[in-house]
Amino acid sequence: MSITNETLSVEQLATRVGMSVRTVRFYAGRGLIPPPRREGRNGYYGPDHLARLELVRELQAHGFTLSAIEGYLENIPETATPEQVALHRTLLAPWTTDLPETVKRSELEARTGRSLSDDDLELLVAIGVVEPTPDDDVFQVAPAHLAVGVQFLETAMPLDVALAARKIFDEAGKKVAHDMTEIFRTLWWPALRESGRSAEDITALVERFKPLTIQALVTAYEAAVDEAKRETIRRRS
Repeated sequence: MSITNETLSVEQLATRVGMSVRTVRFYAGRGLIPPPRREGRNGYYGPDHLARLELVRELQAHGFTLSAIEGYLENIPETATPEQVALHRTLLAPWTTDLPETVKRSELEARTGRSLSDDDLELLVAIGVVEPTPDDDVFQVAPAHLAVGVQFLETAMPLDVALAARKIFDEAGKKVAHDMTEIFRTLWWPALRESGRSAEDITALVERFKPLTIQALVTAYEAAVDEAKRETIRRRS
């Protein structure tokens, strides 16, 4: 990702990051971004301000409080380039590219191509394909997951089986995520920082690491299932 030497007014900066001018100035007053470059009474902002405000938004999306955001940004050197700041966003960004959408039950049925009974919806919620909201018949759904959900519905899987399976996957997923994060944090990340690579190269490597890790997990699971079946056959023979 190339970041140009763009000069922005506070209004243009606010528009680029989807914030109000008042919010941008508030964050500037809290020291979350450096002071603007002054020309007379006008202040001008650049790529560094843009990268840091985009990082603030990413941290907010992850539920960081303002004080936690301030603490996070304190650990980023003032001399960090916009590319280096953007790398922090890459590390925080969600691994699924398909973000949840909020849809009504009627639209959910249109997307699945079938009517959905209350039991069907309960199963989709149980396996994590859709999530209920405080509003009746309104759900959050990641569109790419719907096809998988429909296939589960077609298996007529009992609800208790779906709940038990989700518990297993949730627990295994949390452990894999924790262990892989530790490996990345303690082994690979230090090696990347010392490699002399540019921030852009590191960002590209991290982006490639995400799908490769997911595919490796799928491959390991497939191999483990095959081994479990073979072991079952050996015990019965």
